[in-house]
Amino acid sequence: MAILFFEHFQLTCPSRASVECERAVNKKRPVNLDLTQFRFPLPAITSIIHRVSGVILFVAVAFLMWALQGSLESPESFAQVKESMSGFFAKLITWGIVSALLYHLVAGCKHLLMDIGIGETLEGGVLGAKVTLAVSVVLILFAGVAVW
Repeated sequence: MAILFFEHFQLTCPSRASVECERAVNKKRPVNLDLTQFRFPLPAITSIIHRVSGVILFVAVAFLMWALQGSLESPESFAQVKESMSGFFAKLITWGIVSALLYHLVAGCKHLLMDIGIGETLEGGVLGAKVTLAVSVVLILFAGVAVW
């Protein structure tokens, strides 16, 4: 039996298949994967954005809790939070949080529809991704108008 060691794993090959096993293991393999070479399908991209928007919402909770705490402390702190929220940077952050929330909501609705069996085919997945992006863009633009 041929035994080949790799970092933390031990691979044992039967004696008659040892040559094939060694050939498969010793193939030239890429050292680094260049992720720019891959072209992801649209449903995969929308799924990745859905996860990223969830992370953004998780981080945004700290910003929102700070604003809530400051606004509830006293009338003076409420005025201070209100003044700080009227700046361009605060409006940009608010729009980003609302945008993440809206995209996450729309993509979550798409996933709920898929859970009940709607849009599970390849064509349905692509159509669902297109609808998710279109509805999200429209809602995000409306949110931008509302914030500014």
